[in-house]
Amino acid sequence: MAPVARATRWAPGQSGNPRGRPQGSRNRATLLLEGLIEGEGEAVVQALMAAAKGGDVSAARALLDRLVPPKKERPAKVALPELRSVKDARNALAVVAAAVAEGEMLPGEGEAVVKLLEAYARTAATAELEERVAALEVRLVTS
Repeated sequence: MAPVARATRWAPGQSGNPRGRPQGSRNRATLLLEGLIEGEGEAVVQALMAAAKGGDVSAARALLDRLVPPKKERPAKVALPELRSVKDARNALAVVAAAVAEGEMLPGEGEAVVKLLEAYARTAATAELEERVAALEVRLVTS
């Protein structure tokens, strides 16, 4: 049996609220919870602190999640040589390795830069091969 088409107020693809939720409007549940907590924030934090000091790992995690912002990426500060060839990428890799070894860059930052250098080296190597093949083809055609 084929499904019966229901009559609806809106045509398919048409929203009942075309402008969407007003910008800056807040969820009712969030507003309700904020109203319950209002004035009790300090007491809640004190209770969490006491629980964390007492060994409650979930309380400690809740505190740290709110008090310590998540680690964000930062620009890797290392002076790389100008990249024009695969050899330049090799030299840049040596600079990054030295920076990580000396503690100027974190290992994760070095790894991210190395991945970029590897991508550059692959692209440069491919471009160099294309140029060499094109030169050989020109030589074959003219000889």
